[in-house]
Amino acid sequence: MLQALQQYFFELFETAPLLFRSPGRINIIGEHTDYNGGFVLPAAIEQAAYIAISKRSDNQLHLHAMSLNESIILSIDSLEPIPHAWSNYIAGVADQFIKNNKLVGGFNLVLNSNIPIGSGLSSSAAIECVVAYALNELFDCKMDRLALAHLAQKAEHHFAGVQCGLMDQFASMMGAKDQLIKLDCQSLQYEFIPFNIHHYTLVLFDTNVKHSLAASAYNERREQCEQAVEWISQSVPDIQSLRQVNMPMLAEYVLPKNELIYKRCSFVVNEIQRVESACTALKNGDLIKLGKLMFETHQGLSADYEVSCKELDVLVETVKNIPDVIGARMMGGGFGGCTLNLIQTAAVEKTIHTVQHVYAKTMHTSLPTYIVETANGTSRIA
Repeated sequence: MLQALQQYFFELFETAPLLFRSPGRINIIGEHTDYNGGFVLPAAIEQAAYIAISKRSDNQLHLHAMSLNESIILSIDSLEPIPHAWSNYIAGVADQFIKNNKLVGGFNLVLNSNIPIGSGLSSSAAIECVVAYALNELFDCKMDRLALAHLAQKAEHHFAGVQCGLMDQFASMMGAKDQLIKLDCQSLQYEFIPFNIHHYTLVLFDTNVKHSLAASAYNERREQCEQAVEWISQSVPDIQSLRQVNMPMLAEYVLPKNELIYKRCSFVVNEIQRVESACTALKNGDLIKLGKLMFETHQGLSADYEVSCKELDVLVETVKNIPDVIGARMMGGGFGGCTLNLIQTAAVEKTIHTVQHVYAKTMHTSLPTYIVETANGTSRIA
């Protein structure tokens, strides 16, 4: 991939580029907790977004997506979001550099990626992070990784229109091989949790479903959580996020006002605790406990937070009946994408075959699968 990227860039611009990569991410547990001030437990993965980049002598951005065979030319003097355009993830980052008085000229950029799009592996955050990291180096801006992750997050807010938490960008930028990141999304303190899964393998089953309502539902769930916090804070003034809320508070201050919002927030409060329990299980080498927590998370996402879909539920229900699968759940914002499965390594091939057969019979479509391993975060590679 790198050689093809270099060659493609050179043919377009007749100059040698700098090369950078930024990984996608999985999240072992802790879904929809990040924007509620809770804990998450992500890891960077080997699948990554790659860019080749060089400075220009004018104010134009010449952007090319190899996999789409598409090009676009923009000007840093008039950057605006383009509806549903892949270039938003690049232009949004450039826009943040401009707002911080860091971008002093245009650039040429070629993008390639082997992160499956729409599968809940944060391909957009990987693009934002690799562009941020590259521009930081290209223009000698001297920002640290955390600042770049925040900048990439703002790009997602303003150009992609998704009010995401920091987890995706943080994991992509800060990831480490054979480690999970326990991130406190309230304080941004974090610790690495060793991820030794020994005779187990992480496998993603891709529903091939990419529902268009995911972004709007995501923003709606966030608003519902904020509404609950507002109601509780009227009686308990120090409450600023669901991180500080317990179930009795929800029962007293939210349930009488709105049963649906109570149900949504119940999932979040319980999920924050599940992250703590998962870290304890990992430190104790108790993968069976971790797997049970993953199943619990899926049940909550499906029944209480209601961000699953039939395809995701079919996949999780299928593997519940396979003893070699000790944990599974939907992963990501919801309404499609992948399930994350913890499978006995010796049984991976057999399990994939079984699940693909059931999925084809039930949903009448194919089931792409990806084996994932942890990886280091964003970096320059040449």
